[in-house]
Order: sequence, then C-alpha cells, then structure tokens
Amino acid sequence: MSPRLLAGKRAVVAGSSRGIGLAVASRLAAEGASVVVNGRDEPTAKAAAAQIVGDGGNAVPVAGNVADADVAAHMVSMALREFGGLDVVINCAGVAEPDGSSILTMTTRDFVAQLDAHLVSTFELVRAAAPVLVEQGSGAVVTTGSAASAGNFGGTGYPSGKGGVNSLSLALAADLRPHGVRVNVVCPGGKTRLSTGAGYEAHIRDLFERGLLDEFTRDAALDPAPAKYVAPLYAYLASDLAAGITGQIYSAAGGFIGKYPAFEPGFVAYRGHEEDPPYTLEELRGILAD
Repeated sequence: MSPRLLAGKRAVVAGSSRGIGLAVASRLAAEGASVVVNGRDEPTAKAAAAQIVGDGGNAVPVAGNVADADVAAHMVSMALREFGGLDVVINCAGVAEPDGSSILTMTTRDFVAQLDAHLVSTFELVRAAAPVLVEQGSGAVVTTGSAASAGNFGGTGYPSGKGGVNSLSLALAADLRPHGVRVNVVCPGGKTRLSTGAGYEAHIRDLFERGLLDEFTRDAALDPAPAKYVAPLYAYLASDLAAGITGQIYSAAGGFIGKYPAFEPGFVAYRGHEEDPPYTLEELRGILAD
C-alpha cells in the first residue's frame, strides 16, 4: 500500500459539496487529510461529508457561502476545533454565468454576483486562514482560476472573477512567501453539472462558430473528463512534495497538465525620456502594427 502523502494534514475546501470541489476533498481525504467540506446548501454539504466518511476518510461539513466572512471564519474555526489545526486551504467555490450573457445583457447584480462567488470567496477564505498559517510558519493555499479569464469562453462576470482570482493568488503568494506559506492556482476542466447539458453544449458550439475556440478546445470542452482527473494536482500542490512551488498558475483537464507563463511584457520598443520626446501616434502605429 502506497503511503498517504497528506496524512496528518488538516484542510478546508470551499465549494466541495459537489463537482470538482468534492473530487478534490475526496482525494485529500484518501491521501490522509482531515477535511472541512463546504457548500451553500446544507443537506448537500452534509451528504458530501458523509460520503467521504463512508469511504474511510475524515470530514465535517460547514454550510454557507464562503464569500460571507462569517462562513469563511467558521470553516477555519471548525478545522481548529475538530482537527486541532489547519495546513491546507483550497477554494473551489463558484457559479456559472447566466446562459448567453455578455456585456450587452449582463446586469450589475449578476456581474457582482460573479465577483462575489469567485474572487471575494477566495479573499475571505484566505483572509480567515492566513493568520493561522502565518503563525505556524507553514501552509499551502490552492485557488481555482479558469482558462475563461482569457476571454475566449464568452461571458463577462465569470472571466472577470476568475482573472481576479489569478491576480489575487499571485499577490497572496508574494505576501505569504516570507511566512512559509505557498499559494498556487489550478485552472481545471472536468465534467460537472456546469459543463453538461444542452445549454452548455450550444454555448460551446456558438463560441467555436464565432472563432473564439479552435476545434481541439471545442471537442475537449464538449467531452470533459471526470472531475477526479484534476483532483491529484490540487492534492500534490497541497502536499509537502510541492514544498518549493509557489506563485504558479496551472491548467488541468483530464490527462492534460499545463503551466501558464509568468505575466511579463515582451519587448516592443524603447526610447529614453531624458532627451527623447514622447512617441507620436504615427510612430506608435509603425511600432505596434501587426
């Protein structure tokens, strides 16, 4: 029997009552971690925790929206009370954008709800957990971004929220690195209730017809692998095997694993400001024309 690489670890996993979050929480528990499971719906959160316990793991539920500071604090306090500490913080919380939404149709309320579900939930959970991790001088945080932040999967609020998660996570990695706390991002793809159904399939085909997706991405999006295929990357980043990794953004879908390059500008042009004037618009056209 292979060693359980998260034995003794204590984890909170927001958005883990179903889908990718549940697959992640289940994998952490299978690797020996004790897990606080979370979902907005109390019966579903309790059922998820019971499923993990039934499979031989250790889990307790906390219901509520983790974008609520009180819910996030409750998750952390539950780990401290039930498990005696906290080592791993993972956020998989999120909701789908309304079908067919764009800047032409999305309301302010819907847009703010997307930021709340993805970006604010990440902030509140890490804010609640950070003092514990910093005090002990160790810990691993894994957030959930999305390839949709590049804008090629349509929508407005969802890519904005996920892009915010990516940026916030890089800032958190810089903030917490001196304290021995690692922060990384996974942009997952997997078959869940959000990536199945006639509405979802029509959306993906429409994106392809509009030229936003190539054939490979279209086909992969229409036939995603089960969520359990992305869970190992989360578990790895949470484990001591990834002790030297922080401030990275990964992609995982089925058997594919990718790594996004650092956000750095490529060289285009330069002139000194001591003697040279600002660029004229004609000069910029010559420099920036494709």
